[in-house]
Amino acid sequence: MQVYKPQGVYAAMMTPLDDRREPLEASLRAYTDLCIGGGIQGLFPVSSVGEFVHFSLNQKKRIIDIVCDQSNGRLPVVPGAADTNPDRCIELTAHAQSRGCSAVVVCPPYFYPLDDDRIERHFRKLAAGVPDMPIILYNIPMFTSPISHEVIARLSHVPNIIGLKDSSGSMIDLMNFMDRVRLEEANFTVLTGREETFVPALMGGAQGCMVVISGIVPEFMSTLYRLWQRQHVDAALMLQYELLGLVRDMAALPFPVGFKLALESRGIPMGPFLQPVPQDDPSQRAADRSRIGKRVQRLLTISQKAKEVDLS
Repeated sequence: MQVYKPQGVYAAMMTPLDDRREPLEASLRAYTDLCIGGGIQGLFPVSSVGEFVHFSLNQKKRIIDIVCDQSNGRLPVVPGAADTNPDRCIELTAHAQSRGCSAVVVCPPYFYPLDDDRIERHFRKLAAGVPDMPIILYNIPMFTSPISHEVIARLSHVPNIIGLKDSSGSMIDLMNFMDRVRLEEANFTVLTGREETFVPALMGGAQGCMVVISGIVPEFMSTLYRLWQRQHVDAALMLQYELLGLVRDMAALPFPVGFKLALESRGIPMGPFLQPVPQDDPSQRAADRSRIGKRVQRLLTISQKAKEVDLS
C-alpha cells in the first residue's frame, strides 16, 4: 500500500439539505467546487460539522458519492466513516475505498464512554477490516471519549493508520501527540482540527488543518498556508488573528447555525436544520447573517489583497 500523506488545508464540509432533509445535491456540488476553486488541499465530507450522526448509512454513502463525483480527482476526498458499531465503520470505509477516496477519518465510538483498551480495539478492528485503506484517527473529546497519547503512540505503528486530526483545542495535547509520534519514529501525520490553532500548530510541527472555515473561505485559508510555506511567518500569524472574529461569531450561535449562515453568504443554499434550533426573531437572524457575512467578506478581501503581493 502506498502511504497517503495528508497535509495542508482540508475543508470539514457541512451538509446542505433539501426540504425533505435529504442531502441537497446541487448545493453540495457547488460547495465542492467552491472548496476546490479556493486552492485548498483536500475535502472532508460526512464530518462533525456536517452532522454525520443524524444520517443513515445510505445517506452517508450518497454524500460521499456526490463529493467524489464532483471532485472527479481534482482533490483528495477523505470522508468521515465513524459509527458506534465497528462493522458499520468497516462498511462505510469499504464504500469510500470503492469510490476512490484517499483515506477515511474516524473518531472513537460515541455516546458510551470507553477506556483506552476498547478504543484501541475498535480502531484495530477497523484497520484489519479494510487493511489497504488509509485511516486518519479523529480526537474530538467534546463529543466522544478522548484518544490518549499512549493509544496514538501504539496505533501509529499500524500500517494503514496514517494520521490524527486533533480537535481537542488543547495545544498541550497536540504537542504531546506529536512528541509521542516523534519518539516512536512513526510515519504519521498530525493535523489540527481547530482553525484557532492553525499557525501555532504548524509552528509546533503539525502538517496542516482539517477545519470548517477552510470550506467557507478556502481562498483565505490557502493564502495563509502559502504564506507559511514561504516562511512569511509574521504575515501568516496576522491572518491567523484575522480569522478569529469570524470563528467567534459563528460559534456564538447554536451549532451549526452560524457556520451555515457563513456559507450561505457565499451563495450556497444550506436548507433547513436537522435539529431544532431557537426560533429567533427574524430581525435578529438577519442581524446575525449580516454580521457573519461581513466577516466573511473581510477575509475574502484580505486574501485577494495578498494575491496581489509578490510573495516570491
